[in-house]
Amino acid sequence: MNLRFEVTAKQGFARSGTLVLNDQTIETPEFMPVGTRGSIKAIDSWEIDDLDYQLILANTYHLYLKPGIDVLRDFGGLKNFMGYSRAILTDSGGYQMFSLGSLFQIHRDGVKFQSHIDGSYHEFTPSKVIDIQRVIGSDIMMVLDDCAPYGSELKRLEMGCDTTRRWALDSIRYWEELDRPANLFCIVQGGTNPELRKQSLEDLQAMSFPGVALGGLSVGEPREEFRNTLAALAPELDSSRPHYLMGVGTVPDILDGVRYGVDLFDCVLPTRNARNGQVFTSKGKLNLRNEKFKRSDAPIDTECGCRVCQRYSLGYLRHLHNVGEITAYTLSTFHNLAFMKKFLKNLRDSIKKGDFEVFSEEWKKLYP
Repeated sequence: MNLRFEVTAKQGFARSGTLVLNDQTIETPEFMPVGTRGSIKAIDSWEIDDLDYQLILANTYHLYLKPGIDVLRDFGGLKNFMGYSRAILTDSGGYQMFSLGSLFQIHRDGVKFQSHIDGSYHEFTPSKVIDIQRVIGSDIMMVLDDCAPYGSELKRLEMGCDTTRRWALDSIRYWEELDRPANLFCIVQGGTNPELRKQSLEDLQAMSFPGVALGGLSVGEPREEFRNTLAALAPELDSSRPHYLMGVGTVPDILDGVRYGVDLFDCVLPTRNARNGQVFTSKGKLNLRNEKFKRSDAPIDTECGCRVCQRYSLGYLRHLHNVGEITAYTLSTFHNLAFMKKFLKNLRDSIKKGDFEVFSEEWKKLYP
């Protein structure tokens, strides 16, 4: 295990700091691009380096199925396989139990499931997902957890918390037997029930996990419940450990997360929206397919400075999207990830200056 975390500035629960993972120093709060199958859609590993992302996310479930653990082992891990040298966080497959629920059957010691690809049968246990993530070469591994769907009855939420706690215990024991390879984060569950959330957090923080993740949010709950859940947890979060809000990455969600002490975020929206022609700017969102951009020689964002904004016009990008050129996806994705990188830097600076609340209100007007 090689993780160091230091908070360097605070404003309320909002904080900026540094997360050191092996030889990578990551300024927090930070956003992680999602490379589910070992690739951030529409861009390559050179471009990830150009954007200076030092931590990206990959998916244990999908990589386990394809290319398969034997292939990744032969290549010496995912980093060698994809030509990427920085840090990787991998989830455990717990979210797929939620999103592909009909294919999964939870039992006391793990989960049995059918592949969504070919229907073949498999099983994940707390120890097996750690072994898989070790082969992947993760710098941060996630425990196997049970994410109850939004709207679940109290009994189902309690079962999810009990299962998550039991699997966390199994995970931490196995991880310690292995002499703590990489860094293992726990995952707090409990839906939007504040008491269950606090109890789950208390149970998991009593264990020696290097970091704490908050799962089971942004899964359909109203924004008010999302915010209230984060607000309830904020005073209880261990300030010495990094906090990761899983699967969350819109501008307003990041602002709310940071307000309540979150340090790490991931989300597919910046890349998915880019492929659908929606880009983020310092003035709000733009739809590149809009007719009004047909003859525009302006860049996406005059305040951006990324290489797409330096070279290409809105008119050209609109044309690429409207005729379905693959280049459209690459350029729009690169821009959106450049936007996220700059947005998080400016957010960190606002905490250091004591201006986070003003910064937050300004951006929420642009991204309501």
